[in-house]
Amino acid sequence: MLTSVSKLLKDILNSPNGVTRRPVVNENNESNIEGLYIAGDLTGAPVLKLAMEQGNRVALHIAAKSDARLAREDEWDLIVIGAGAAGLNAALAAQHRGLKVVVLEKGRLADTLEDFPEGKWIYAEPESVAPKGRLWLDGAAKEDLVARWRDEVESSGLDVRTGEGVTGLGKRKDGWFEASTAKGSYRGRRVVLAIGLRGNPSRLGVPGEDLEHVYHRLYSPQHVHGEDILIVGGGNSAVEAALTLAPRNRVTISHRGTAFSRLFKDNRRLLHAAVAAGTVRLMLKSRVRRFGPGFVEFESGERVPYRHSFVLIGAEAPTAFLRSLGVRLENDWTGNPFAALAGVLATFLGLWILGGKPDLGAFAGQSLWGGLLALASFGALCWTAYKGNRFAFLGASFVVAYSIYAVKGGDNVEYWPYHGWGHKAVSFFDRPWSFWYTVVYTAAMTVFGARAMKRWGFDKKDKFQIWRYVSLIGFQWVFFFLIPEFLFRWAVEYQWVGEKLAADPNFARNAWRSYGIIYAWPLFFYTFFGAPHQVWLVWGALLSFVLIPVLVLFHGKRYCSWICGCGGLAETVGDRWRHLAPKGRASVRWEFMNTIVLWFAVIVTVLMVGKDAVAVFRKPAEIGLAYYHLFADVWLVGIIPVALYPFFGGKVWCRYWCPLAKMMQIFSAVFTRFRLSRFAIHSNDKCIACGECSRNCQVGIDVMDFAMKRNELNNFNTSCIGCGICIAVCPMDVLSFTRQDAGQRLINIQPAA
Repeated sequence: MLTSVSKLLKDILNSPNGVTRRPVVNENNESNIEGLYIAGDLTGAPVLKLAMEQGNRVALHIAAKSDARLAREDEWDLIVIGAGAAGLNAALAAQHRGLKVVVLEKGRLADTLEDFPEGKWIYAEPESVAPKGRLWLDGAAKEDLVARWRDEVESSGLDVRTGEGVTGLGKRKDGWFEASTAKGSYRGRRVVLAIGLRGNPSRLGVPGEDLEHVYHRLYSPQHVHGEDILIVGGGNSAVEAALTLAPRNRVTISHRGTAFSRLFKDNRRLLHAAVAAGTVRLMLKSRVRRFGPGFVEFESGERVPYRHSFVLIGAEAPTAFLRSLGVRLENDWTGNPFAALAGVLATFLGLWILGGKPDLGAFAGQSLWGGLLALASFGALCWTAYKGNRFAFLGASFVVAYSIYAVKGGDNVEYWPYHGWGHKAVSFFDRPWSFWYTVVYTAAMTVFGARAMKRWGFDKKDKFQIWRYVSLIGFQWVFFFLIPEFLFRWAVEYQWVGEKLAADPNFARNAWRSYGIIYAWPLFFYTFFGAPHQVWLVWGALLSFVLIPVLVLFHGKRYCSWICGCGGLAETVGDRWRHLAPKGRASVRWEFMNTIVLWFAVIVTVLMVGKDAVAVFRKPAEIGLAYYHLFADVWLVGIIPVALYPFFGGKVWCRYWCPLAKMMQIFSAVFTRFRLSRFAIHSNDKCIACGECSRNCQVGIDVMDFAMKRNELNNFNTSCIGCGICIAVCPMDVLSFTRQDAGQRLINIQPAA
C-alpha cells in the first residue's frame, strides 16, 4: 500500500518534467552556483541564431562586472566549455572586451555541425531576429559555415583547445573555478558551460556495440556505396539517415516500436515511398541482441548482415554531469518532505495559539509565543526554500494559499487555525478581507501581467499576446473589481440602472451577483439560485447557453486565456512556471476530473432550483451545496491550484477541475466534430522538433507531436485554450491559427532523435 502511494506521489511530482530537465538559471543565465553560466541548447536555445544570441548576452553581462579582468599568467578570466554556436560566440565577445579566455572542447570545433551530412544546408532562422555577436551566420552549406567560423577563430587568436573534454569542474575556496581535462587543469574566474544536449549519443548497451563499423553518428554518407547498412532507431534522424543512404546502398531500419510515431510528415511520406520501392527494409518490433563481425543478431534469433551500422537513438542530456557540479535542475524535489510538513504544522500551531483559541490550558495566554513560533516556522520554510529546498517551497506556498482562502468567507466561517479571528485580523479601514483579497488579486494580475506582456508581447513583437494581456488585465479591473466593488453601488445609488431596479432590494443589495456579468454558470455557480432577480436569471441563461457557445464556435476555449479572472491569474502570476505544467498521457487522463465537477455542479443546481417545488430535494440540495462550496469554491479553485502554481504551472484548476472549461470543451468538440468550429491551430512543414511549443503549453499538450505530423490541433483532440504561446515561442514560425504555406522546407539544424 505504502509503496503504491509513494509511487503515485513520485509520478505526480515528476509529471511536469519534459523530455529533458533543464538547469535552473536566472535572467543572466547564471546557475545556482555563482559564476557558473549555462548557455545554448541546455537552456532552451533550439537554433543556432538563438544559441549565438544567448552566448553573446552572457559574455556582455560577465564583461560588465568590475572583477571581470583579474586573471594572471596561469589563470583565465573566463573558461568556456564547448565550442559550438553559444560557446564560440560567448568566447569571442568576451575576448573582444578584453577578457582572457580559453575554450575547451572534447571533440572538434562546431562538432555538432561537423556531424551533419556533407552539403546540408543550414538556415539562419528565425528571420525576424538579427544575428548577434562576432560569429558569422547566414544561410549556407554546412562546410561553408564551419569554415567561416574557423577563420573567425583563427583571425581573432581565440584559444580553442579541441580534443580536451572536461572531466571535472569545481569551485575552489577562493571563489575561482578549476576545470580538469586529460591534458591538464585550468583555473578561471568564471565559467560558461555550453556543451549542448547531443554530445553523448545514447547507446543500446549490447555486446559488440564498440566494434569498428558500429557508429552513433551519421558519418560521411556520400562515401558509402553498395554496402549492407543497418540503421537502429525510430526517429527523424534514423529515417533521414536511411533516406540519405538508400539510393546507393541496401538499407535496413530496425525499430523496437510498432510504428514510427514521431516523424515529420514529409519524412513519413518519403519513408513509405522508399519501403514501397524496395530501397529500404523495415524491421519493426525488433531489438538488437548483439553486434557480430559482419552480422547483427536480434532477440528473435534472426541475423542480418551489415557492413556499417548506425545506432541513431538520440542523445543523453548531461544530467549526471550537471548534478555532479551541484547545478540545480528544474523540478528536482530536494529536501525532506516530512521536515517541510513539520514546518507547515508548526506555523499553523503558532497561528492557532496567536489567535487565542486553544482549549488546552498550557497554551492559554501564550499569544506572543504563538506568534513567534508561527513567524519562526514560516521563516524557516521560506529560507530553506530560497536555498533550494523544493519541499519547503511547497510547504511555504501552501501556507500562503491556505491562509488567503481560509479567512475569505467572513467572520466565524474561517477555517482552522483562523476560526473566529482571521477575517477580522486582515480587514482594514472598515473593509472586509474579501475586498482586500480582490485588491491583492487585481494588483498581482496587473504587475505580473505587465511582465508577461513584455515577455511574450513586446519582446517577441507579438500583437496577439499584447492584446491578450490587455484583455485579461482590463476584464479584471472593470468586471471583477470596479463594478462589483464600486460601480454597482454607484449605479444603484445614482439610479443608473433605473429607478425600479435601484429600489428593488433583491437587486440593489446583491452587488456580488455582478460577477455573473462575465462569469458564466457553472463557474459562477450561484447564478440560478439564492433568490436571484430575474435580470440575473435571464442574463445568466443567455450568457451560459447562448453567448458562450457562440464564443466557443469562433474562438474555442479562448475565454480561459482572454477573459476569465481565474485563467487570468494563471496566465499572469503563473506565467513564469508555465513550463512546469504536467505532461504526458497520464496527465491528460487526469483531465476526466473536470467532468466529475461539471456533473456535480449540474446535479446540485437542479436540486437547488427544484427544492422549493420538490420537498425531497431540500436535504440533498443543502448537503450538495455545502460540499460543492467546500471542495470546488475553496479547495479546488483556490487553495490547491494557487499553492501549486510554482510546481505545476498556473492551469491546475482550469485544466483539471473547472466545470465551465469542461462545458466549453464539450461545445467546441461537438462543433469541431461536425466541422462547424472556426478554431484550430495549424502547422506548416518547418518544424525542427525543438519542443519549445510543448514545453510552454500551460495545459500540457504535446504540441510538437501535432506540428511534426502537421495534424490540426483543436478541442476535439486536446484541451487547448487558444493562448497562442506555442505560436509565439516557436523559432521557426511553424504554428498559426490560420492555414499557411511554408514555402521551402527547412532541414533540421539539430536532428531529432
